[in-house]
Amino acid sequence: MLSIVIPALNASGSLRGTLASATAADEAVVVDGGSVDGTADLAASLGARVFHAQRGRGSQLAAGIEAAQGEWLLLLHADTRLAVGWQTAIGAHMVASPGRAGYCRFRLDSDDRRARHIERLVAWRCRVFALPYGDQGLLIHRDLLREVGGVRPLPLMEDVDLILRLGRRRLAPLDVAAITSADKWQRQGWYRRSLRNLLCLTLYFIGVPTRLIARLYA
Repeated sequence: MLSIVIPALNASGSLRGTLASATAADEAVVVDGGSVDGTADLAASLGARVFHAQRGRGSQLAAGIEAAQGEWLLLLHADTRLAVGWQTAIGAHMVASPGRAGYCRFRLDSDDRRARHIERLVAWRCRVFALPYGDQGLLIHRDLLREVGGVRPLPLMEDVDLILRLGRRRLAPLDVAAITSADKWQRQGWYRRSLRNLLCLTLYFIGVPTRLIARLYA
């Protein structure tokens, strides 16, 4: 059984597309962090199981994982859609690699050439440093997640924290894309947004508390 777990906050503009892309999963669990735009009601109307948790992706993911019924979990951002054919790629991984977590290729939903540059940089980061982010989706068996200590209730960087505990040997790329909204890059500047992400990662590695990094990330 595959459960898709989606932390959401004021995501009514993107959540419909995310859930529509994931209808082949056995269940979709949406954990709302206090939205004021009807996100929770929308998710329920689209057939998702809806729960509420303290705001912060780590806390919301932890709550969703606890509520989910599947042995396999796909942790997915509310503004990220699964590309057509994801069932084949994910099904193959579930059969062949139960001891490893899988992550999708990063894509942005924009035709801007700068989007392709950023996608190539993300692919390089994953290849060289084995460091995919949460907006690529993470497929993981519940037993493996339990083995490495689960998702910690961090306000930010919960994805990096988990990936580092998994390590390169327990990660595998999936032959499918996760398509993320380019809205933040378009509003904040293509390279400015990416540089902000890099700054947040650097601050995390030098030990700055995640609650402070979250203020910069928003």
